[in-house]
Amino acid sequence: MDTNLLKYMAFVKTVEYGSFTKASEILHYSQSGISRMINDLETDWNLSLLERSRTGIKLTADGAKLLPYAQSLCEEFQKLQMQADDLRGLRSGLIRIGTFSSVATHWLPKIIAAFQKDYPGIDYELLLGDYAEIEDWILTGRVDCGFLRMPIEHSFMELPLGADRLLAVLPEDHPLASSEKVPLAALCKEPFLLLEKGKRAEIAALFERNDLHPNIYFTTWDDYAIMSMVENGLGVSILPELILKRVPYRVVIKELDVAAYRTIAFCLRDEKTASLAMKRFMDYLAYRD
Repeated sequence: MDTNLLKYMAFVKTVEYGSFTKASEILHYSQSGISRMINDLETDWNLSLLERSRTGIKLTADGAKLLPYAQSLCEEFQKLQMQADDLRGLRSGLIRIGTFSSVATHWLPKIIAAFQKDYPGIDYELLLGDYAEIEDWILTGRVDCGFLRMPIEHSFMELPLGADRLLAVLPEDHPLASSEKVPLAALCKEPFLLLEKGKRAEIAALFERNDLHPNIYFTTWDDYAIMSMVENGLGVSILPELILKRVPYRVVIKELDVAAYRTIAFCLRDEKTASLAMKRFMDYLAYRD
């Protein structure tokens, strides 16, 4: 690889991961080697790109201005590598996937296992985040594809994968545990454990649509933390059905008295520029069930 391009990649990956150590692991270089490459860039350009401190690294104003150009160069090089992989017949390659925990836990292992049987030379990088983070990763090229909840703000290639019901989660000894369906309004009278991070969270939106106001006791983006708290009688919650498969906690799962679901889609920024590995990967999405 061209020496200058490797320096740009060292700069980009260090900023992406906020760490020389992590960048060195991704690029398979020593930490001192990554630091030296960035120092070389600063010397070549006579600019300071990063501020280094005990708490980590931070972009300087000059570094922030130059970063998008370095990212663009690295992205174009990755496309070149993908095209070479395509011509070699998918003997090697990398698929970077943005996802949230329920898909990562219950869908992706089956999809990747099926794909891996036919294309064992492909590697994977999974980034876990919320919907807004995943959209941003797709938009900026940080990942090649992602799983998102519809509707989606940006104009991506979208492949809807189905509806995922939202269900009530209760302690085993809760009075509503014997109900056929749980009234959404009744959950507002209990300490409520809200699954939410950032904007556009579907459970908060469900209460808003029904003009209801839950008594929010705790908010987190960790599904399993909520289930553990429900098991210990700290409150009630609503979670997507996908994460409630093979639940390791003693909780009761019930339907709501109102229609509640999220539609999950598989998304690419642009199918035309997707690598052959990415296009073939899409053929294996049906293995999620």
